[in-house]
Amino acid sequence: MTEEVTSLDADGDIITVALRGEIDVLTVEQVRLTLGEAVARRPRQLVVDMADVAFIDSTGLGALVSGFQRARDQEIDFRLARPSHNVRQILMLSGLLEVVPVLP
Repeated sequence: MTEEVTSLDADGDIITVALRGEIDVLTVEQVRLTLGEAVARRPRQLVVDMADVAFIDSTGLGALVSGFQRARDQEIDFRLARPSHNVRQILMLSGLLEVVPVLP
């Protein structure tokens, strides 16, 4: 069994999905399902807190892109928050930071 890497917290019309550990081929399905659940709740804003993410691979990036696109299609404001320096570098190299706003 894989470690739990997601949690979802709703506060009014803002939903925060907190990710932790390594987001890779072994854990990405949890990320996809949690982001899908968050979008289905139709919040005004969806924040993906990445403060506790140690590593993210291309499958994890794909899940973030998919979540962003689904949120955008529902007119939900989608933001990433607090990525570590290393994770921010990966996000920057992927081009994701050009389309998804990042909170400090």
